[in-house]
Amino acid sequence: MKIQLALDRLSIEEAIQITREVEKSIDLIEVGTSLIKEFGMKAVSKIREAFPNKTIVGDIKTIDNAIYEFDLCFNAGGDIATVMGVSSIHTIEACLNTAAKHGKKAMIDLLNTTTEQRVSLFQYKEAIFCEHISKDEQEMAGRNNMNKVSLVPSLEWAVAGGITIDSIKNMIESRPHIVIIGSAITKADHPGKVAAAFKEIIG
Repeated sequence: MKIQLALDRLSIEEAIQITREVEKSIDLIEVGTSLIKEFGMKAVSKIREAFPNKTIVGDIKTIDNAIYEFDLCFNAGGDIATVMGVSSIHTIEACLNTAAKHGKKAMIDLLNTTTEQRVSLFQYKEAIFCEHISKDEQEMAGRNNMNKVSLVPSLEWAVAGGITIDSIKNMIESRPHIVIIGSAITKADHPGKVAAAFKEIIG
């Protein structure tokens, strides 16, 4: 299991500072949607510049205009870009093809997808799939998905949604390839210590 640090609701400078504190304990750096919306692709390029040896995820949440947006992300230094699973199949395939052209990867966010949509998407074995409970759902409905989750074994999986030191223990049996952790680290008084604790738990 790898740790993907999600950087959201921060300045670029704050994001870089926090990431430096936790760099040894994390594997992927996610330039969150809020950073990209506020600062544009500059957020991706600045974090790529600061951490040249880390895998950079641009959480652009593409739902249309796939080739243009994925090109932007990869040209700015991203290694993985996200597309919403509720997008049309044309958009999904354009994202996957664009990622392949760059030698990069697409992550399909399954947020709000139906069972039928998910089954249709699972044909794309070159993608990373993200099981995701939204921020709004966490805050307004008091939910997160960090109980035992059922993942299709033949696919590459990430999980996201309010992961904490306590809840991540429930994920050990499911063994997703990537756990996406945001505010539990970025809002901690001592981010480095918390990130190291997460790393120790997942082994």
